[in-house]
Amino acid sequence: MTKNWYAWHDDYGDPDSPLSRRLAEVRRRVADALDQAPPGPLRAISLCAGQGRDLIPVLAEHPRGSDVTARLVELDARNTEVARSAVASAGLPTVEVVLGDAARTDAYADLAPADLVLVCGVFGNIPEADIRATVGHCAALCVTGGTVVWTRHRRDPDLVPTICDWFAAAGFEQVAVSEPADGTGVGVHRLRTAPRPLPAGVTMFAFDR
Repeated sequence: MTKNWYAWHDDYGDPDSPLSRRLAEVRRRVADALDQAPPGPLRAISLCAGQGRDLIPVLAEHPRGSDVTARLVELDARNTEVARSAVASAGLPTVEVVLGDAARTDAYADLAPADLVLVCGVFGNIPEADIRATVGHCAALCVTGGTVVWTRHRRDPDLVPTICDWFAAAGFEQVAVSEPADGTGVGVHRLRTAPRPLPAGVTMFAFDR
């Protein structure tokens, strides 16, 4: 890692920052997915979870939060420490924060396919070919009817429409995608096919900075 992904979270302190606006939208979409999930136990995974701000506060407040077994995978030890503290404070015993490489399929082998998959802060930091490959792997990480929430900036070149096409080709239907004028890109897709087998020992993506 060359970027300071711990300091990257500082922009959350500015409520008017694009990152804060994106976070609010992601949380809203996560809550919507929980609202629409079937009754019973649920599973969630978060790739490159950072400090867990996308998921932990939602699970702490949502009526379905206690139904969710979740795994948040993050490579920066400082961020995992913050996330684990947040999990403990929220009283979420079925939420696990893992220090490790979120790009490796083995990190999710015993939990996939999941009802909710978060791929936030990833697609803006990896090569285009890796984005496409990761979208394909989302069809193995996600259960039929499950939801993927993902992010990608809408700056030129705007790859969001192409990413939506890749999700469609992988068996997903589009639930929502923010507009370029929103200033931040959040997408939501739901798997409509049977999940693909999750290959072992595969690296889905590599950060380009």
